[in-house]
Amino acid sequence: MDAQLAAERAPGEFLAGIVTAFALGALLLAAVGAWGVTAYAVARRRFEIGVRLALGASSARLPVTFLFRALPLLGGGLVLGLAGVFGIGRVMRSQLFGVGTTDPIARAGASAILVVVTAAAVYLPARRAARVDPAVVLRTD
Repeated sequence: MDAQLAAERAPGEFLAGIVTAFALGALLLAAVGAWGVTAYAVARRRFEIGVRLALGASSARLPVTFLFRALPLLGGGLVLGLAGVFGIGRVMRSQLFGVGTTDPIARAGASAILVVVTAAAVYLPARRAARVDPAVVLRTD
């Protein structure tokens, strides 16, 4: 009986594994994209960061500033993503096992993971840029 049950569940478990792998890949791509965009934005604003630090801005406050600038993009992405999930929920109903199409815990968990990954991808390059010596930055630009 155990072998029969395992054979019945195998295709669904295999599909769930593949979907999980693609979801992790998409999360990794989103993190790398957010990291790249933030690193580029920080590099373009290097002179401004140097001037702010030279005039006495707190180096701890600069990464928080970049985090607040990323919030509208993160919010827009979450709204579009959740709208897409509501849109394809009926199509995916047959592929979901043990989770309903309107499960708020699953949606909140996915959103929380995306927020944490995006916050880390934005905060780390900004923190690295806040550590630069303002004199060096002002001399090079």
